[in-house]
Amino acid sequence: MIEFVKRALGIQPAIDFKQYVKQGAIILDVRTHQEYTTGHIKNSVNIPVHEIAANLHKLPAKNVAIITCCASGVRSSKAAGILKSNGYTNIHNGGSWNQLQNQL
Repeated sequence: MIEFVKRALGIQPAIDFKQYVKQGAIILDVRTHQEYTTGHIKNSVNIPVHEIAANLHKLPAKNVAIITCCASGVRSSKAAGILKSNGYTNIHNGGSWNQLQNQL
């Protein structure tokens, strides 16, 4: 049951997010602009989840690693799905931006 929930939320096995960022991964924070201004990961890109489809042109090539994050991991999972359905191939759900920041 836990594995099903993890897959549904896009939570993957332990990933070295720090290494991905060192190799050029983009951190995509999908919270609202207001939430983003209250705190965020340095150099992250903010595109709210409901605006992703209209802003794909702001993202790098479809094979560049993108780490999605939000407040809890739910919206970042949804964002990862949107990106995958639009042909992005190197997407990782980082979950909560606070937890992700601690891993960087």
